[in-house]
Amino acid sequence: MTTLAGGTDTLTRDALTVLQPGFTGTTAPDWLLRRLGQGLASVGLFGRNIASPDQLAALTAQLRAERDDVLVAIDEEGGDVTRLEVRNGSSFPGNHALGAVDDVELTRQVAHELGRRLAACGVNLNWAPSADVNSDPRNPVIGVRSFGADTDLAARHTAAYVTGLQSAGVAACTKHFPGHGDTAVDSHHALPRIDVRAEVLAERELTPFRAAIAAGTRAVMSAHILVPALDPDRPATLSHRILTGLLRDELGYDGLIVTDGMEMRAIAGTYGIERGSVLAIAAGADAICVGGGLADDATVRGLRDALVEAVRAGELPEERLAEAADRVRALARWASTPGRPAESAHGTEIGLHAARRALTVTAAPGLGSPDTFEPLTEPPYVAALTPVANIAVGDETPWGVAAELVHLLPGTVTGSFSAGDGPQSAAGGSAGRAALEAAGPRRIVAVVRDEHRHPWMASALDTLLAARPDTVVVEMGVPQAAPRGALHIATHGAARVCGRAAAEVIAGVTGV
Repeated sequence: MTTLAGGTDTLTRDALTVLQPGFTGTTAPDWLLRRLGQGLASVGLFGRNIASPDQLAALTAQLRAERDDVLVAIDEEGGDVTRLEVRNGSSFPGNHALGAVDDVELTRQVAHELGRRLAACGVNLNWAPSADVNSDPRNPVIGVRSFGADTDLAARHTAAYVTGLQSAGVAACTKHFPGHGDTAVDSHHALPRIDVRAEVLAERELTPFRAAIAAGTRAVMSAHILVPALDPDRPATLSHRILTGLLRDELGYDGLIVTDGMEMRAIAGTYGIERGSVLAIAAGADAICVGGGLADDATVRGLRDALVEAVRAGELPEERLAEAADRVRALARWASTPGRPAESAHGTEIGLHAARRALTVTAAPGLGSPDTFEPLTEPPYVAALTPVANIAVGDETPWGVAAELVHLLPGTVTGSFSAGDGPQSAAGGSAGRAALEAAGPRRIVAVVRDEHRHPWMASALDTLLAARPDTVVVEMGVPQAAPRGALHIATHGAARVCGRAAAEVIAGVTGV
């Protein structure tokens, strides 16, 4: 076994190279800097690591002082899933809003501007875009993170996003292969299963990934889902048939394959993160993402040692680990000198422009039309009917229209209502009555998120609209339920700019 500078042998160095760990804090801990010197080539950043653009730039500079070609990865989709703006909400609408506009040049411009901001902070790998076709409207984890339920639409916007992001010098990581859209289970909590024929998968789920590969995506992220038509025994992240046979051999992809977070229950709850990581590399993955919930040196050391021992025990071919490490280093070389991209020709307000274009404004039958709606001139009461946030989004990112309406209609008051612990319909009625009482004589703006997935939310709206038919309804999730209210605004996402665009319509102040 060859020993390299610093006393690290090639096998141990390769095992460190394939890891993409996270950490806590807004500066790099000593253990992380030490591991970078020993061969660690990637670091994953989350909202907990970011306080401001200047702080993030200082953090990435600290990492590069230890290793100048380090891959600094982030889960920055824009829209509902943001890490750069986790405390205020994103300046960019997410995929569903872009799909609603269906202007591929706009999608490319938004992705480029997002990539420019990432590159300016020293981030060079983005775990985005989501290429999932949201074919199951009950999907609790994809939803507005998808460009939509139409396969061709998802494909053309996935390609545009990849092109725009990478034109800013940031590697795209298209996810979640082979497609996480047709599931009603969140893989953060359990193992989803997709029971469709291989022909359906080929025509629907795989089409956006083919488009991403044709567009030159530098990375692809695997999904923790069981797809019996492809592999009846193992989830995609651990499946040689799916990662090597399908993605590599059939689709011809030769870039980096990254796993979704290995601490997610779909893997950790069945295989454990160490055993799961060994199986993933053996199946064809090149990089192990871990650190959304596990972020310490003990985790990194355990994964490193598990990979080394698997090679020594003959369970993992040494050449497979070396091949994976080489792919990580190759991407690091590509991404190591992106420079600071010039400001986009389309301007930094491209996100708000896109959010405005994404709005769908309608009115319930018999209540007039959007053209006859009289904008609010007095501060309203904003009733936010709030579901439990999925883990990918997180519950620390604010959403809604209240903060934006406060600026346009000072004196706006807001309250948050949820299902509580009782029966869904009863909880909805209770929430609706509580909102009515809190609103008093003020005009009500009811804000929902995926009304179609939450019976309590629909029941709360029933109660509100029965008593106050002049209520304005803002849907900030997938607008699957029928529009209702004196005015119904579908934003196709809950980013801050989506809330701003909706607030402008409500207050009759647009384009400011």
